[in-house]
Amino acid sequence: MVHLCGLRPNPGVCPTVPGLPRMDMCPDCTQQGGGLVLVRRRPPVPPGLREMLKARLWRGCTCSTRGAWALAQDLLPATRWLRHYRPREALAGDVMSGLVIGIILVPQAIAYSLLAGLQPIYSLYTSFFANLIYFLMGTSRHVSMGIFSLLCLMVGQVVERELLLAGFDPARDGPGSGDNGTTLNASATLVLRPRDCGQDCYAVRVATALTLVAGIYQVLMGVLRLGFVSTYLSQPLLDGFAMGASVTILTSQLKHLLGVRVPRHQGPGMVVSTWLSLLRGAGQANLCDVLTSATCLAVLLAAKELSDRCRHRLKVPLPTELLVIVAATLASHFGRLHERFGSSVAGDIPTGFVAPRLPDPGLMRRVVLDAVPLALVSSAFSVSLAEMFARSHGYSVRANQELLAVGCCNVLPAFFHCFATSAALSKSLVKTATGCHTQLSSVVSAAVVLLVLLVLAPLFRDLQRSVLACVIIVSLRGALRKARDVPQLWRLSPADALVWVATAATCVLVSVEAGLLAGVLLSLLSLAGRTQRPRATLLAQIGDSGFYEDAAEFEGLVPEPGVHVFRFAGPLYYANKDFFLHSLYRLTGLDAGTAATTRKERGPEARVSEGDPVEGTDPGPASSTAARLVPPAAGFHAVVIDCAPLLFLDAAGVAALQDLRRDYRALGIALLLACCSPPVRDTLRRGGFLGDDTGDAAEEGQLFHSVHSAVQVARARHGEQTATDSTL
Repeated sequence: MVHLCGLRPNPGVCPTVPGLPRMDMCPDCTQQGGGLVLVRRRPPVPPGLREMLKARLWRGCTCSTRGAWALAQDLLPATRWLRHYRPREALAGDVMSGLVIGIILVPQAIAYSLLAGLQPIYSLYTSFFANLIYFLMGTSRHVSMGIFSLLCLMVGQVVERELLLAGFDPARDGPGSGDNGTTLNASATLVLRPRDCGQDCYAVRVATALTLVAGIYQVLMGVLRLGFVSTYLSQPLLDGFAMGASVTILTSQLKHLLGVRVPRHQGPGMVVSTWLSLLRGAGQANLCDVLTSATCLAVLLAAKELSDRCRHRLKVPLPTELLVIVAATLASHFGRLHERFGSSVAGDIPTGFVAPRLPDPGLMRRVVLDAVPLALVSSAFSVSLAEMFARSHGYSVRANQELLAVGCCNVLPAFFHCFATSAALSKSLVKTATGCHTQLSSVVSAAVVLLVLLVLAPLFRDLQRSVLACVIIVSLRGALRKARDVPQLWRLSPADALVWVATAATCVLVSVEAGLLAGVLLSLLSLAGRTQRPRATLLAQIGDSGFYEDAAEFEGLVPEPGVHVFRFAGPLYYANKDFFLHSLYRLTGLDAGTAATTRKERGPEARVSEGDPVEGTDPGPASSTAARLVPPAAGFHAVVIDCAPLLFLDAAGVAALQDLRRDYRALGIALLLACCSPPVRDTLRRGGFLGDDTGDAAEEGQLFHSVHSAVQVARARHGEQTATDSTL
């Protein structure tokens, strides 16, 4: 038996020897019949709310040189690790990985501009600024920050919607679109856009406004220490979202593969409507674009498969995208494919930087809601990738600082005509495989992009859009392959598989934003469902040991005569208290609430049998036995609840235990709790379950540190009661 003795200076007496102050150890407490003795520590006095707020305000307002430098190092982690940088060990790997990522970034940036509905120059701006800012503010050494296909899709959908509302035609493409002011609805244009702004100008204003609002959300999440929020986007949810968004991206690029003009579809069912339009317009496909797409897809897929199979032999991945784009650009330029066959090309790409501009406040108000899923997806992917690479390489990252870094990668570049960014898995894996050690590789990647911005960008003028669409589609292989993991996920957890499928299906059939919302709601519902109906079992003793296990799962266990040991593998709160009582009544074969009410109505001489109604329970032959007094008829005299899996209690849970104890007491049955964690004990104490005594004496007869000690006490008490009844 475990004996509790508290060492506290507050008035009171030892529970074993009355009259001895509690702050002293009584002689009996040193050895209680050979049992163990637990001495409770004196809990620290918690500070009041006023004192706590005052202390935090004082720390926040106190300024010193050391504190300012520490704050600067926290906000700019590069100032800390750069002082310890070892060029001999890390410089070669950082330069190599930076060059490779820069080479990959250029074709992807040009291609992903199709998804965002913007000109390629803005994708290059985004890649350049994101790499520099994350180099200064990021805590991950291996994450590659830049444009991401899912975010480009979400930005592009908002851009298309706003262009339509402004009277533009988003389906118009081709070289020299520039500031063409052609509109579909002149009256809408006068209301929603400035007179001096064409379609491309208005599109980038929408994108920068959306990016700035999403970045502000992320910065606020980092300042308010909400880095944990991204953890509620589970991995099945993110995988399902990536799958559904990838199907949407694939659908949006099919028109470029075929070289057909199809109407833009918005709202629910966009994917299905686009497929129907493509089927109707398949007869008008551009033969040059179809042949180019087939050739590029074959080369890219074959090269990717070869790289995957030989990745252990290749120190540097093959720059297949860049080679295909260079070859396709040369073929399009010298073959004059645009003039001869009407093939759509990228168009003029200017060099240099455009003067910074403040995003339009009016547009920011229009996209406030659209920025919420954008900020959540960007944060979730960035933080999860940073933590994944940190675990695999043995260092730590700060989730809140990652939110600040990603937020600043969106807030600051928004003034320089950039759109939303986040970490990308494929480029991060390449970065790791090519020997990256620190974020100095991001500076090298930014230098490669800068070279293209200042010198090489105009060379891609004749690049066919079908080639860019092929680059985008091939980059979706990883996300589309995740569909093969669904059967294994179903065998592991049907609830997670349901979240995966529902998220992906909603993204495809409704919209990307609706898919994210459906995934979050289903994840929360599945979590609530698991806690609402946890496993409930009766335990029995393992031989002569002091351990107890599930009697329905293991054979040869020895149940204690007259004592039921009940385990409820979950929290006890308002949503599952009825299931808790029903499970207990079903397993013990006695509805204590009904039996106690019946006994009270019939008077103290009432008799009750073990077959008192329990819904869904078959008591068996015991229900036909003759009615006897309550304790013998119930078949047991005590119930021990194993509270080890009981994570927490709320007010409804405490009330359910109090009512259960009252009903059992009316039937002459003892209710004992074992293995309660400190938070559960504190909740029981504050909820009045232990009575008016707030000391250890209140716990002595009701709470036990092991199931075996509770069973022994129940057996001893029953023996004493039986002896007393026999004597009387």
